[in-house]
Amino acid sequence: MWCVPELNSEYIERMENVLAIYEKPLDPREPVVCMDEKPVQLLAETREPLVGTRGGQVRKRDYEYERRGTANLYVAVEPKRGQFINRVTPNRKAPQFVRLLQRIERRYPGARTIHLVMDNLNIHCERSAIGVLGERRGRRLWRKFKVHHTLKHASWLNMAELGISLVSRQALGKDRFPNRRELRQRVTPWTARTNRIAKPIEWAFTRRDARRVFKYDLSKITRARH
Repeated sequence: MWCVPELNSEYIERMENVLAIYEKPLDPREPVVCMDEKPVQLLAETREPLVGTRGGQVRKRDYEYERRGTANLYVAVEPKRGQFINRVTPNRKAPQFVRLLQRIERRYPGARTIHLVMDNLNIHCERSAIGVLGERRGRRLWRKFKVHHTLKHASWLNMAELGISLVSRQALGKDRFPNRRELRQRVTPWTARTNRIAKPIEWAFTRRDARRVFKYDLSKITRARH
């Protein structure tokens, strides 16, 4: 379900910008990567789950569990190639975000520009890169990316949301993970298998669809702003 409380000019222009990036043909020199993060509760079993000895029996576990804090799961996906870059971290603070940017940059050594679609969290900025890596290295890393921020109530525009849904359903399921190591042991092989399959995400919602659904005239909005 989409929740768009106010369709103002800023929302429309950001939406048009992201949809225009999605409509671009695949170009190895300018890959499009969508990024988002998901908090994961770390929960330990208080009793060993019961596993049936015969095939087809349901695995049973106790409703009680021990809380062991939370972890963060970064999901970055290049939708046109079906390639994932996933990273389990202790939190989503600036150092972890910058390490993810470095990992994405290393994945595309021949890229001229990496288009990065993500939400407008306060650490999703050049200041974080400079604070972690220093002025020269931070600016150099940030300039490798062309950032396309989504607005509040516009997370549906970020295809990383679809990626998070896939990881959650196919890799994590309803299992409990007591620590980051076990969470990483589940996410890492899933990422490797999915990247071998390399199934693109089929995004069908275009700028033309947006103008039809939301009933706006972009030319009038552009003239009003200028």
